[in-house]
Amino acid sequence: MAEVEGSCDERFTGVREALAEQLDRDELGASIAVDVDGEVVVDVWGGWRDEARTTPWTRDTIVNVWSTTKTVLGLAALVCHDRGLLDVHAPVAEYWPEFAANGKEGVLVRHLLAHTSGVSGWEQPFTLADMYDWDTATARLAAQAPWWEPGTASGYHANDQGHLVGEVVRRVSGKPFRQFVAEELAGPAGADFQVGAREEDWPRIAPVVPPPPLPIDLAALDPASPMVRTFTGPVADAAAANTPAWRRADMGALNGHSNARGVLQVMRAVSLGGVTGGVRLLGEKTIDLVFDQQSDGVDLVLGVPVRFGIGFALGSAALPYLPDGRICFWGGWGGSLVLMDLDRRVTFTYTMNRMAPGIVGSDRSEAYVRALYAALG
Repeated sequence: MAEVEGSCDERFTGVREALAEQLDRDELGASIAVDVDGEVVVDVWGGWRDEARTTPWTRDTIVNVWSTTKTVLGLAALVCHDRGLLDVHAPVAEYWPEFAANGKEGVLVRHLLAHTSGVSGWEQPFTLADMYDWDTATARLAAQAPWWEPGTASGYHANDQGHLVGEVVRRVSGKPFRQFVAEELAGPAGADFQVGAREEDWPRIAPVVPPPPLPIDLAALDPASPMVRTFTGPVADAAAANTPAWRRADMGALNGHSNARGVLQVMRAVSLGGVTGGVRLLGEKTIDLVFDQQSDGVDLVLGVPVRFGIGFALGSAALPYLPDGRICFWGGWGGSLVLMDLDRRVTFTYTMNRMAPGIVGSDRSEAYVRALYAALG
């Protein structure tokens, strides 16, 4: 059986064993962390940073976590709400006046956070490289019209949610999103998490291994549908995450770099009543906003049922193996996952470099979550 390093409370041995089993199967390199009531009971890792299996995944290895970054994005907006810098129920244009163009004056901040704004991608032509230019990318979003009536349904804001919410955070805080995360979230939490990656950290990054193509034949679909427009504005390329331009960009939906421990140290604030690392980020009333359901149905972009609150997905068919209760979550392309169980005061995080098929979760993340809840009883 593959070697797994790190610490693991005896009660959660099943989680460590599940990682070892997956490292013998489909995992290349990965890390898992679990916090229960403020105590880190699992902090394990194993495998390799590279496909040639020449460099081990170590304690401080980091990886691009894709849309797991969106959980930190949601937290950032809620922190701004908690501090009175913004109101999630207010129009986006109250903080970003240019956004009112083309019929978007009624789009609220919570619509951005719940993927219901109607602005789930960029109008073509638009490339991955265009996303790296913050000012141009946000100006394009401000100018375009919504693709469906805002607030009526979710359509996953796959690539642009970081620009949408991040621009609101920038407008109200005076800090670019990446800087806000570093100074207001990761720094106070003592977390090894960053949006993009500093060049001095590139040597410890595990390059992502792209997954099989998504099982979606876009050519067979209506080109005017939100699904086609989102997945072609821009067209995703997993290998782009391994490039210098990607790592230098500020993309709060896509290019967070961390490991399970780093994500955990930020996001456990939601599970623990707003506090992480001895620092209060949120009040209880703000945490309650997470569970204010904004949509429940087949997502117009993902094509699967998802239930969104404000900033996170809620227990739903998206991850059918989750128990009932006050649970919120989201994950990244390829399978990385953040799960916050407020009833049990449990936070679970998982990051990896070999991407699995699908968009939310994977067979591997399911195995780890099932092992966690088996241990919790």
